[in-house]
Formats: sequence, structure tokens, C-alpha cells
Amino acid sequence: MADLLVASDADWIINEVTAGVGGPDIEVRSVNAGLDVLPAVLERLPDLVVLDLQIGNMGGMAACLHLRLEEGAGRVGHVPVLMLLDRRADVFLARRSGAEGWLIKPLDPLRLRRAVRALLAGDTYFDPTDAPSARAAPVVPG
Repeated sequence: MADLLVASDADWIINEVTAGVGGPDIEVRSVNAGLDVLPAVLERLPDLVVLDLQIGNMGGMAACLHLRLEEGAGRVGHVPVLMLLDRRADVFLARRSGAEGWLIKPLDPLRLRRAVRALLAGDTYFDPTDAPSARAAPVVPG
């Protein structure tokens, strides 16, 4: 059974993640503050941490960086992180924090399950939603 830790101060996000991926083979636990992520990870190392970028007291980026710093110091084992972003521009923050994957809200169960499955398998997942098209014509001033 996989163990997921979800961190968000928005109950609807915790509910959507739990409904989208929870079941007989995945246990979902949650915390409502970014400061509570590390203690929950130390208590029981999860298979995946899902972090909402916008948590009031310590956002997803800071919580992810905190995990990475503690991992680098040898005080906690490695745990993959899936970051829940508000917009495409936040991808920069997810990359800088060391997250293995991200989704852009609004969430949907299909993308959520795909991302969780990929990260649990040791892969990465980078949400293609709202990505700029490679075929888009360049803007020419004039």
C-alpha cells in the first residue's frame, strides 16, 4: 500500500486528492500547514508528498526546500514531491524547489492519477496543461 501525505490549508484540495487517488492501494494522510510536513515525514516516511503551492504559513516551495535540505543533511530519507501549482508561471518555483512533478490547478482525477502513478514508479511528471504550443507562430512586431 502506498502512503501519500497531502499538505494544504484548503480542505477542497485535500478532498480532491483523496477522492482522486485514494483507495484500497493508496492511503492518504494530510496536514494543514507547511510547517507540519517535516514532522509528518519524520513520523512515517511517505511514498509521495503532495504540496499545495499556496499554503498560508509555509508554502509548497518552502516545504519542499525544507525536505530537500533535511535530506541533504541526512536527517530524512528521500521522498518524491508533487507540487500543485496555480498557474504555468509557477513551474519555475516547482523546478527550483526540487519537486519531481507538478500539476496546474484546477485538478482533475485523470491527470492526478497519472502524476501520482508516475512519481510512485520513480519517474517524473510535468503537467502539459496550458503549455505553450511548440507550433505557435512567433510574434513579429510591426
